[in-house]
Amino acid sequence: MIRFENVTKRFRGTVKPALSNVDFEVLRGEFVFLVGASGSGKSSCLRLILREETPSDGRVVVLGRDLRSLSNRKVPYFRRHVGAVFQDFRLLPNKTVFQNVAFTLQVIGSSRGFIQQAVPEVLALVGLAGKEKRFPHELSGGEQQRVAIARALVNRPQVLLADEPTGNLDPATSVDIMQLLARINAGGTTVVMATHEAGFVDQMQRRVIELVDGEMVRDERHGGYGDTSGLPSLAPEPERGAAAVAALTAVLEVQRETALSASSAVSAAYGHGSTATPAAETADDELTADAASPVAESVTRPVVDVDPVAGEPPAGDPPAAGAARHAETPAESLPPRTQPVPLVDIAEVDVAELGLADRLGLGETDPGDEVGPTS
Repeated sequence: MIRFENVTKRFRGTVKPALSNVDFEVLRGEFVFLVGASGSGKSSCLRLILREETPSDGRVVVLGRDLRSLSNRKVPYFRRHVGAVFQDFRLLPNKTVFQNVAFTLQVIGSSRGFIQQAVPEVLALVGLAGKEKRFPHELSGGEQQRVAIARALVNRPQVLLADEPTGNLDPATSVDIMQLLARINAGGTTVVMATHEAGFVDQMQRRVIELVDGEMVRDERHGGYGDTSGLPSLAPEPERGAAAVAALTAVLEVQRETALSASSAVSAAYGHGSTATPAAETADDELTADAASPVAESVTRPVVDVDPVAGEPPAGDPPAAGAARHAETPAESLPPRTQPVPLVDIAEVDVAELGLADRLGLGETDPGDEVGPTS
């Protein structure tokens, strides 16, 4: 049906060939997907099959004819057996649905009686019965593509070429078009489709020919799309704008001011001004060490409860570094329990690693914390 024999295609003004030693054969009644990134050579293959281009080297044989030896005068007769559907529909805007489909038959000289019979039949096949008098601008995108498919099928071709037929359609309409193409193939028409729709290729499990930079790298029956890393993703990119940096700076500034206030209150209560006890100095050193760490820990060292009467830690709890200090200080002079808030250097924090809630100061906090990020 279709045979590529070591086909190489070079376009004028380019160094690298569009196709390089491509070799495959499509049998009658097959449904074949041509897959690959943009520029891999899929559309070049379809243009060679349709005889819009001729190979630089090798042979392209379609329906038993070597297209390189086919004269330009015979090309229109050859294309009567090959239908083509494109991404941009290519409908005549000033003609109705009926006239767009009938135009193909008029060009090849079909009789009026045959046109009156064939056009309604093919429109019913593609689901457009009753819309013969509408113009293209009165149709949806899916309906316009159905008109293009009807126009390609009205002459009952043996081969149907589809170049990204669902590229301009929404997902639901794309499913309808793929089901239509599957029904056409089930009727005996050979379908060769170039596509980026990985989901359809994976679900239909038909033959897959993959091209990479003009070279055929895979010919797999009942295959899938393969590598999808080159396809565009709809996942949002990490927010790295000035707004995110400004929000983070504001939150860290509040944390820094709160930590300094807490540190001053602790020093005033335990150190009585400038004369701090060794235990207080140790606590200040620990706070400074926490502040200098690259990433702030979500849980700080536990604060040991002190019995206000006995002045000793509760039974079973390990003694903390500041237990002696708490025992020597009267219970009335103790300030409210305050967890030290670690300081974070903004230069050492990757904004992309913080979630939206953390950047706005609304992240999860310990219920026992009295001081934390504010909005």
